[in-house]
Amino acid sequence: MSSYLQRLIIRFASGAKKLYQQPFIPIELCAVSHLPQLHEAIVAATETLQSLVDLNAQVAETADLIEKCLRTGNKLLVCGNGGSAADASHFVTELVVRFAKDRRAFPAICLTSDSGVLTAAGNDYGFDEIFARQVEAFGVRDDVLICLTTSGNSQNVMRALEEGKARGLKTIAFLGRDGGSTIGIAEVDLLVKSDSTARVQEAHQLLLHVLCEIVEPRLEKL
Repeated sequence: MSSYLQRLIIRFASGAKKLYQQPFIPIELCAVSHLPQLHEAIVAATETLQSLVDLNAQVAETADLIEKCLRTGNKLLVCGNGGSAADASHFVTELVVRFAKDRRAFPAICLTSDSGVLTAAGNDYGFDEIFARQVEAFGVRDDVLICLTTSGNSQNVMRALEEGKARGLKTIAFLGRDGGSTIGIAEVDLLVKSDSTARVQEAHQLLLHVLCEIVEPRLEKL
């Protein structure tokens, strides 16, 4: 597991470094002007992704929890706000449909997808309860709840984790910056130590794909 994650990040970093070191192409030879923002983003993203090697143990534990959950007939619940809501939906799509190979569908629910449930819960109970209410509805003991928050301060994510723990779900938090007030609530924290929301989201996406690459082959015969 350690060498796998390291190889993946090193391969990405190497490609990014080569792109960054490409010579500048004069404007008369290229319709696209030189963009320092692109090169700065590549450098920052490379540094952030390389730091994920420090999360080897947490990624391994997360993969084991997901595998056990799906192997025993339980399900995953996934949530987040904004860009993290999109990442939650993306991850659930990879599980329900497929990531790399044809195999049976894995049970996973994105708690950000039902506009009726979200607006009713927000209207009747407040925005902080939109995920916790669904965890109460769908969650059973030994399901896995995965929450994403780049700031670590999303109150509705914190409430979902609290509700999940109270109901015996396994809990995993994808965090950014210093983890905010959410750090330490979940059983496993995957903390991306960057102050850039964009870099944190990119790192979360890579980690979610790595989890798919680990878990899918383990369960291909189910």
